[in-house]
Amino acid sequence: MKVAIIHYWLVGMRGGEKVLEALCEMYPEADIYTHVYVPEVVSETIRKHRVVSTFINRLPRAPRMYKTYLPLMPLALEQLDLRDYDLIVSSESGPAKGVIAPPHALHVCYCHTPMRYIWNMFHDYRASAGSLARLAMPSLAHYLRLWDVASAARVDSFVANSATVAGRIRRYYGFDANVIHPPVDTAAFSPCSSSELGDYYLMAGELVSYKRPDLAVRAFNELKLKLVVIGGGEMLSEIRRLAGPTVSVLGPQPFEALKHHYARCRALIFPGEEDFGMVPVEAMASGRPVIAFGRGGATETVANDLTGLFFDEQTIDAISNSIARFERMTFEPEAIVAHAQQFGREPFIRKMRSHIDFLFAQRARSETAKQGSARHELNPQLTVS
Repeated sequence: MKVAIIHYWLVGMRGGEKVLEALCEMYPEADIYTHVYVPEVVSETIRKHRVVSTFINRLPRAPRMYKTYLPLMPLALEQLDLRDYDLIVSSESGPAKGVIAPPHALHVCYCHTPMRYIWNMFHDYRASAGSLARLAMPSLAHYLRLWDVASAARVDSFVANSATVAGRIRRYYGFDANVIHPPVDTAAFSPCSSSELGDYYLMAGELVSYKRPDLAVRAFNELKLKLVVIGGGEMLSEIRRLAGPTVSVLGPQPFEALKHHYARCRALIFPGEEDFGMVPVEAMASGRPVIAFGRGGATETVANDLTGLFFDEQTIDAISNSIARFERMTFEPEAIVAHAQQFGREPFIRKMRSHIDFLFAQRARSETAKQGSARHELNPQLTVS
């Protein structure tokens, strides 16, 4: 069986690329197609595969300005020649599912989220854009929405990374989706002894506006409690300016440093709404509880009062009240780690294999039924037992 994996762009190693790595493990001979490819910033697992980029990769400054070429990506996808493939797995967050699959092929879309910049977060992105982009975005987004909905019909089966995303797929595309949570390398994390625990809280991940890192920093400034912030992103400078004397902004850190802080923090603070959110799972795999905004993917990974707790509003008061409640509670690291294991790499691969095998078996049964029906039409006296 010849397999093609379509991934939106390869310009770093984030959650989507971790899913791609697991797909590469499932299909070690698969070819990867993507809009932009920067080999030196992706893992060896991905680099081992044949990677084919669209014409977007040849446009000026594509590795940094790839999102400005978004309106051209539908055209780029439709130019890919996939006639030789039996299975196509598209990894969708930016445009990826819009390829034209051959009639005999099965097309499964693993959807991290429908493109947030044209759907659920369009107004957030437009509000933060420059004046020229703000003027152009409505008409461009309208065109992309029409194409995005039309291209959804090219998919045989949607798999969503969370129930939250499955709901968006149903609302925007009109299709149901199976939910298979993405793979988190839970084995890479481990708890420390109670004597090694620190006196600080932790916020980790990319510092972008929709994740509301500013909210957590302002809350800890007021509480005068210690908060360590790990991560880069467009808001790093702003977060450093906001940070009071009890907030340490470390910026991007190597994995070992992140792992160290996960295991030793009092709890992870997760103030944004994510589609799934790997960071809370990584913290739980380290034995630490999570204090999260009670919407989005965190509600599917954090077990309230067992592995963490939720706050209902994105306000300083809500975060402060949840921390006060947390301080009165006790959590068992062993139970937290055990809970996190269900989101590991092996469960993801097992569930994806099972789903794809089921789809192929279903297709085979359908073809057999069609052949039987055709024989009956040619010879009405033929009965099929």
